[in-house]
This record gives sequence, C-alpha cells and structure tokens, in this order.
Amino acid sequence: MKKIEAIVRTTKFEIDFNYLIMKKFYIIIVVACFLNCEYSYSTPSTQILIPSTDFQKWKTMHLGIDNFIRTSKINGIRGAGMYDIGLTTGLLPFEKFQGEIGVDYLSMGDNIYDDHPIYFNAKIGLPEDALFKNSPAIALGAFNFGLKKNLTNYNILYAEIAKTIPVLGRLSVGYYSGNDKILVDENLKKANSGILLSWDRTMTEISDKLWLAVDYQGGKSYIGALNFGASWAFSKNISVIFGYDIYNNKNAYYNTNNQNANTFTTQLDINF
Repeated sequence: MKKIEAIVRTTKFEIDFNYLIMKKFYIIIVVACFLNCEYSYSTPSTQILIPSTDFQKWKTMHLGIDNFIRTSKINGIRGAGMYDIGLTTGLLPFEKFQGEIGVDYLSMGDNIYDDHPIYFNAKIGLPEDALFKNSPAIALGAFNFGLKKNLTNYNILYAEIAKTIPVLGRLSVGYYSGNDKILVDENLKKANSGILLSWDRTMTEISDKLWLAVDYQGGKSYIGALNFGASWAFSKNISVIFGYDIYNNKNAYYNTNNQNANTFTTQLDINF
C-alpha cells in the first residue's frame, strides 16, 4: 500500500511561498558566512541520526550537508536518495542554559515531497554539571516541522538526557513523539513515537580527530533505525561522518513510492 493515496494539486500561492522561503534561506547562509567572525569548535548537535544534547554555541553557526544513499533494492526498486542541507545557530548566550534553532532544505527524491522542502528545528537544555556536580545533560527539542499539512509536518518533539562516563564514553537516552497522521507504518497505522538511545566517544587513544557513535531511534515509521558511524575532523571547524543506517521497518514508505532500504550516509559538518 502506498503511503499517499490522494494528492491535492499544489496552488500557485504555495509554490510562491516556498520559493520565497528558499530565497531567504540562501540569503541567511551567505550573510552568515560573511558576517560571522567568531569561530569556535563545537560537536554536531545530532549523533548519526538522532538528536544529541549538544548545542551550537552563541554567535556560532553550523552548516550540515547530509546524503543518504540506498544500498539495496526492495521489490526490484532502488529507492531515491535523500539529501539535506541545514543551517543551525546558537540561540542563547548563557553557559548553563543553552539553545539553538535551525532550518533544513530536505530532498526526499519525490516530486510531491520536494515541492515542500523546508523544515525547522529547535531545542533548549542544560549541559552536564549545570544543575549540580555530575548532573546529566538535558535537552528538550523539536525537529522536522514542515510547512505542508499532513505531508511534511512531522512535528517531532523529544526529551533526552546524557551522561559522560570516564573511559566508556557518553550515554544518552530519550523519547520522541510526532504527528500520528504521517508517521505511520506501511499499513498507514500510526507509528509516531519511540525511544532514543546512543553511545558516542572521541577515540583519544587513536586520535583526537576520531569520533565513533551508535544510535537508535525506535518506531515502525520510516525514521526508526539503528545507526552507526565514525567522524574524522579534518580541521578545527570541518569534519565528516561516514555511517550506515539499518531501518526498523523496511516496508515503510519514506516518500510516495519508495520503501525503506538501508542507507549509507555521509555528513559534512562545517562550523562558523
């Protein structure tokens, strides 16, 4: 069964509205590159796929360029790749209470979805030790807030805590819930919530530039997956993640026509 059973023709107003948003998005990127002169290193605010408790620092920006390539066929069809370019900036100037906000241009490899490619995200929280000594990091956030009702407005909310354990690395646990009208399984039954888990660690025994992570997002919609990968920092502000995503439900549809085969991902992260 296909995920979309009926498609309403896009109006001229909606097309013009999305064009205006895209134009503003590109202007933001150009202005940020030229005007933001305060550089600092910060870890990505996601792990491989799930949100993390990291935050983009005040007066810094993060540009992410992510690719997801299907590594196998389902019923003889290799699904379209997904491509995401996102800009995130620090929202709060405080050390112990932090926040960030961002916008993504996401291509799903499908004309219906790609007519509405803009998504927003935001989060607030506390770093480790902010509440008291040895307290965990806390993050409350939202992502995949799209502009097209019952198509891209996934409207996912989440809460997460994380704690760094010496030698072992950082462990994170959380929970998410989103729009049950579109976060569904292959039978259009709601699959809009699930657990968030992750482990990550900088492998200082090998190199300070090497970071490893494994994360998991529960649920039977197309976003549920076990993900693992490695990142290499080529400079203080530039790193690349190489990862692999094993989806919980390969029968789920991630766009109008394509089912959820596993993906190889590359994620370029640039901090300004």
